[in-house]
Amino acid sequence: MPLDVSPSASASSKTAAQRRIEALSAAARRRRRLQAALPWLIIVGTFLLWEVVCRAFEIPQFILPAPSAIMASMAKWWLPLLDNSWQTLMTTLIGFALAIVFGLLLGVAIGSSTLLYHGLYPLLIAFNSVPKVAVVPILVIWFGIGTVPAVITAFLISFFPIVVNVATGIATVEPELRDVLRALGARPSDIIRKVGLPRAMPYFFASLKIAITVAFVGSIIAETVAANKGIGHLMMLASSRFDVPLVFAGLIITGVMGVIMYVVAVAIENRTTGWAMRGQDQGQVTVAGV
Repeated sequence: MPLDVSPSASASSKTAAQRRIEALSAAARRRRRLQAALPWLIIVGTFLLWEVVCRAFEIPQFILPAPSAIMASMAKWWLPLLDNSWQTLMTTLIGFALAIVFGLLLGVAIGSSTLLYHGLYPLLIAFNSVPKVAVVPILVIWFGIGTVPAVITAFLISFFPIVVNVATGIATVEPELRDVLRALGARPSDIIRKVGLPRAMPYFFASLKIAITVAFVGSIIAETVAANKGIGHLMMLASSRFDVPLVFAGLIITGVMGVIMYVVAVAIENRTTGWAMRGQDQGQVTVAGV
C-alpha cells in the first residue's frame, strides 16, 4: 500500500528543520558575542578586583598602587608618557621590521638547505641562550647611549622565533611532494617559492605574534640600562624617586602597545592565511538550502 505523505506533514517537518537551524544560528551568534566581550569583561574584572584588594587591605602605594592611583598618575604625567611611549614604539617597530627581513631570509635559507640547517642551528641556539641584558652594555660601548642599542636589542630578541618557525615550515615540506615537483621539471627555487613559502606562512605569522611581544621586552631592557628616552627610561626615573604608580603606568602602557601590535598581526594573519585556519571556528553555522 503506497505511503501517503500529506502536505501538512511535509510543511511541519520543514518548519521544524528551519526552527532548528535558526536556533543553531542564534546560539552561534551568542557565542561570537561572548567571545568578543569576554576579554573586556576579564580585564575590567581584574582591575576591579585589584582595586578592591588594595583598598580592603590598605596596601601602601609604594608597594602596590591601586588602579585608581595609576590612572591618576597617567592623567598627571600624560605628556611624558605619550612622548616616551612613542619613542619605545618606534624603536620596537624598527627592530621588529629588521627581525622580519633578516629572519625571513635566514629562515628560508636554513629551511631549504640541510647543510645550513645542521650547521647554523647550534650557533643560533647558543646565541639565543645569551641573556640580552648582558649584551646591552656591549652595544653601549659600540654605539653609545641612545636609540641604537634599543633597536638592536629588540631585533636580537625577536629574530630567533622568526628564523626557527620559517625554517621549520619550509623544512617540513613532504619529500614525496618534492619528488613529484622535481619530476614535473620544477627547480629548487620553484619548490621554495610555490610550495615552501606558502607552507611556511602559518608558521611565520605564529612567530610574528610571539616576536612582536618580546620585541617590546628588548626595547624596555635596553632603555632601562642605556637610554635617555623611552618607557624604560621613564620607569627608571620614576622608581628612583619611589613614584610606583608611574612605574605601573609605564607597565600598563607597554602591555597595551603589545596587545595592539598582537591584534594587528592576527588581523594580517587572518587576511593572508585564513585558509590554514579553516574549520577552527566551530561556532559558525552554515545555512544551506532547506
